[in-house]
This record gives sequence, structure tokens and C-alpha cells, in this order.
Amino acid sequence: MTQAIAPIRRRLVLGAGAGGAAAAAIASAGLFLGAFAARPAFAGAQVEEPLADAVRTALAASVAEDAPPKPTFDGIEQRLAYLRWLGAASERLKRRKADHHTRVEFLEALWYESKRAGLEPALVLGLVQVESGFRKYAISVAGARGYMQVMPFWARLIGDGDVHRLFHLQTNLRFGCVILRHYLERERGDLFLALGRYNGSRGRPEYPNAVFATRRQWDIKDG
Repeated sequence: MTQAIAPIRRRLVLGAGAGGAAAAAIASAGLFLGAFAARPAFAGAQVEEPLADAVRTALAASVAEDAPPKPTFDGIEQRLAYLRWLGAASERLKRRKADHHTRVEFLEALWYESKRAGLEPALVLGLVQVESGFRKYAISVAGARGYMQVMPFWARLIGDGDVHRLFHLQTNLRFGCVILRHYLERERGDLFLALGRYNGSRGRPEYPNAVFATRRQWDIKDG
């Protein structure tokens, strides 16, 4: 299992181990589609920046790798710890996602994609809460989409160009986690700056501080 990223003030010690391909590769209004009522999405605008060919290729490979969000474990204790995390996280999320199956499916995918990218599930849950309020079809005024408010240009840069797929559960979480890992690498492990870059507000404290605060709500030790 990938080691979690441990914050030391504003700096991070990046986890080693089996982070998977993604770990190595390295705003204020929105709406629901369909029958969902319009509600705000707290997202900025990730800035489209030039990517070196090697970086683009690595990110594209990380996004394209086809794998179901089902974890595997080396031993029974790791599996039990995961199940305890899933149960505790599901209970905390119940107020926002009432349907049990939908809630568990979301948490399973988020845990898988977080660990695959070498990120803490608590960090990603905090980011999702701040970015979209756990709303699958949220769209910001800047056009960012889904749970992790991924900007459409990423589908063109490292995906297949289909922006509608950014509303797919695992696709959105995979893009978001891969992008955040990429920003962490660019900022040499500085989570404060990486979160600001993710939100398009690099150097300003409001967004990183909001994510740090919500991350604490999801700090479940067995995850």
C-alpha cells in the first residue's frame, strides 16, 4: 500500500512504495445537470500550462491505464483496516450521500485512486468537499467539472478529448488525483502551493487552508 503523504508545516515528505503509475509519472457558481437543482461549486480555474512531451506522455499513460477501483492487500490486517476506514467514512458521508450503494461506490473509487496516486484519501475527500460539495455533476463558472472540478482542457491534453467523460465517477477522480500529484511534483512536495495551483490561486492561503480544514474531518486512522 502507498504510504500517505505527511505534512510538515507547509512542506511534505512524499510517500514511497507502491504508488502506482500516477505517483511515478510525475469559480464560485455551478449547476447540476438533468434533474439536479443549481448549486454553487467552489472551484477556481486551473491554468493550462505547457507540458513537456515526456510529462504529457506520462500523465496520459496514468489516466489511460484501465483498472477497476478494487483494492488488493498483502494481508488480512490491511484488508480489515480498509474495511474499518470504509465503514467510518461511509457513516460520515451519509448526510451528503444518502444511498448506501452510491456512497460506498464513491468511497471505494476515491480510496483506490488516492492510493494509486500516492495521496491521502483524507486529503482527496477534503478537496472534493471544498471543490464540489460531493456533487457529481457540479460545474463551476470557469467550466471545471465533477467531483474534483477538473478543467476540460485536461481531457484534450492527456485524455481522449471527450469532456463529457469527466462526469464519470472513476474518470473524474483519476484525472483529479493524477493532476494533483503532477502539481505536487512541480512544487517539489509543497502541498500548500500544489493546492493553490490546483485551484488556480497559487500563493493565496484561502483555498489551501479550506482543504486543510476539511481534510481533518476525514482523518480516519485506519485508512
